[in-house]
Amino acid sequence: MNRRRVFALGAGAALAASTGAAAADASKFEEAGLPGFQHNYAQVNGVRLHYVTGGEGEPLVLLPGWPQTWWLYRKIMPALATRFRVIAVDLRGQGGSEKPRGGFDKKTMATDIHELVKKLGYDAVNVVGHDLGSMAAFAFAANFPGATRKVAFMDVLHPDESFYQLPLLPRPGGFSLWWFAFNQVQTLPEQLLTGRFRYLIDWLFANTAFNPAAIDERSRAIYAQAYNTPDAIRASNGWYQAFHQDIADGKTYGMLTPPVLGLASVSSYDQFVAALPNLANRFEVVRVDGSGHWLAEEQPDFVAREITRFFG
Repeated sequence: MNRRRVFALGAGAALAASTGAAAADASKFEEAGLPGFQHNYAQVNGVRLHYVTGGEGEPLVLLPGWPQTWWLYRKIMPALATRFRVIAVDLRGQGGSEKPRGGFDKKTMATDIHELVKKLGYDAVNVVGHDLGSMAAFAFAANFPGATRKVAFMDVLHPDESFYQLPLLPRPGGFSLWWFAFNQVQTLPEQLLTGRFRYLIDWLFANTAFNPAAIDERSRAIYAQAYNTPDAIRASNGWYQAFHQDIADGKTYGMLTPPVLGLASVSSYDQFVAALPNLANRFEVVRVDGSGHWLAEEQPDFVAREITRFFG
């Protein structure tokens, strides 16, 4: 199996009633705690977000991707908290955050984050994103440059026209990003995956990590639990179904003006080097050797050092 191909392209009622359901559902995510960090909730831009905070210093917002939650940053958050005020957010539809019926285009998701940081009293923040969270981080920097001190993208960039060229049936020796198409389907993913999401979790880590053991049993169980309900699966599929709008929005963005760090796996490095000159005025690309797609879990010490260096 050619893993290099998948690394290069990246992964992917009433208000009171919905808020109450979100609170009940979110309580299980508080069991996944880190010493020195606190769980919080905020109503912003019409959605209730769950986020975890700790540390002191300049604000550093961490945005996770699919199929994970804020927990993907668990290995690097303690180190980052020695220099920054860490704010790890579950995006709309993710983890302990509310799972609305829409708003999954990355521009709207970036607006969620912008409203959250304003509510926390910040005019400008540093932002890090991985996978779908990296797409939202890109949209944040593009739409709110004045609120972006610096931004880092981990292994994935914003959707563009190249997504329409992804092969569903790759040539022999290639690799299919089959979940990009599967997550476009209405209703069927919920029917197939509810209560069984752990199978997908294990397959992804087995096939897109250089070191699958870096994602331990507890973390796999946390991720599977986060996506095991029909609403969670529907919402996460919405991130992929919004790619058409994301591509259209991306065509309206100019060059990113905040400083950009690209953290790339060994197989996405060339893609980042080729793409970022056309996307950002000031950027650097760092290759994370010995890692597949899951950079912060496979090479946490290196990733924490690079983030601290760049944002510090």
